[in-house]
Amino acid sequence: MSLVSGEQIDGGLRISSASPRDYFALLKPRVMSLVVLTALAGMMIEPVKVHPVVGFISLLAIAVGAGASGALNMWYDADIDAVMSRTSTRPIPSGRIQPGEALGFGLVLSAFSVATLGLVSNWLAAGLLAFTIFFYAVIYTMWLKRWTPQNIVIGGAAGALPPVVACAAVTGSVSLASLVLFAIIFIWTPPHFWALAIAKAGEYGRAGVPMMPNAKGEKRTRLEMLIYTILLAPLGVVPALLGQASIAYGVIAALSGLFMLRLAIKVWRAADAEAADRDCKKLFGYSILYLFLLFGVIVIENTIVTVLRVMG
Repeated sequence: MSLVSGEQIDGGLRISSASPRDYFALLKPRVMSLVVLTALAGMMIEPVKVHPVVGFISLLAIAVGAGASGALNMWYDADIDAVMSRTSTRPIPSGRIQPGEALGFGLVLSAFSVATLGLVSNWLAAGLLAFTIFFYAVIYTMWLKRWTPQNIVIGGAAGALPPVVACAAVTGSVSLASLVLFAIIFIWTPPHFWALAIAKAGEYGRAGVPMMPNAKGEKRTRLEMLIYTILLAPLGVVPALLGQASIAYGVIAALSGLFMLRLAIKVWRAADAEAADRDCKKLFGYSILYLFLLFGVIVIENTIVTVLRVMG
């Protein structure tokens, strides 16, 4: 099954054959899965009851909004994606989807997700979702990414906003609990992404993207990764200290944070480029597990509490 479409180029018609899988790839499903988890944690950490249908549709709208951001990002960054091995097989640089199709797809999904969240939940949440999409697609993708080595630091705010949007969807306001979750993701983003950027510094350089390793040097990047991880390790425990999560969560967050800090220290102390590259790959992989672990525990704990209340 395929969706066949065309785009007029130089007086001729270039036919593109895109499968549903190609359009799904535009949504950056791996990123979307993380958005769903962090948004769900943002909903469940609040001591309020929400109708399951409202909660599900709100979560779906946030996920679709994240996917729309991914599609708009791939549309604008097609030139960069084409010269990097990690992204060269994406639907646009590989020619399976035309840029105009991706743009239209992203815009339609953006409008749909924001309108749906506003109508089903409230317009504060919808406004925050619209801002998140705009920040990622315009401020980060079109401006920061190609302008400053701090692109990931500032642009990380977009990826950190889903718990805040989800909190607003169920409470109609922004709470301290959601801002703590925002802060965890925001501080986590630089060491997570720079670990990958060190391994891909050459490709970013050829693409003209001023990532921290090729703009400020690998040594400076490794030091900043360590600093951010030092901040992240205790920050991950804060939900337990504020009573927003259990003591068990606090223990898991503390131990996993210390292990991530240990990996960051190894990266910082790496004796040569080969060792740094190897340790960065370990840190990158573990950082994904770390974030899934923290937010997964919050979701599991609150699910158990909800089930016990229903049974009781």
